[in-house]
Amino acid sequence: MVERSKDWMDQAEGDLEHAKNDLRSGFYDWACFSAQQSAEKAVKAVLQKLGAEAWGYLVFDLLSSLSGRFEVSSELLDYALELDKAYIPARYPNAHPSSSPRRRYTRREAERLIEYAEKIFKFCESVLSKI
Repeated sequence: MVERSKDWMDQAEGDLEHAKNDLRSGFYDWACFSAQQSAEKAVKAVLQKLGAEAWGYLVFDLLSSLSGRFEVSSELLDYALELDKAYIPARYPNAHPSSSPRRRYTRREAERLIEYAEKIFKFCESVLSKI
């Protein structure tokens, strides 16, 4: 398997920038989804560097799989749980009892999830610098 952790981190950084652009443009649903994507790809970068399989999309599960090798704070795991809640509902109208995702996500929520994704991204950068 070719080691491509730098590519995963590059894409994670791009997804984070995408989230910030969506926040500025008022696309709060997409900002939340892009924040989740950034965190997911950053953790997958670490797993890639370790030569581990990184299947699935749940940031919580991916981060938890690192906790045997690195100290993953409960705060980061809580952030991951919240980010994971944006994976499907932020994109699909039938994930909600009424209305569309674009009407169900707020600026404040998008700001919070972007902040969480940034913290997970920085954690992953730190881990990658040590391995």
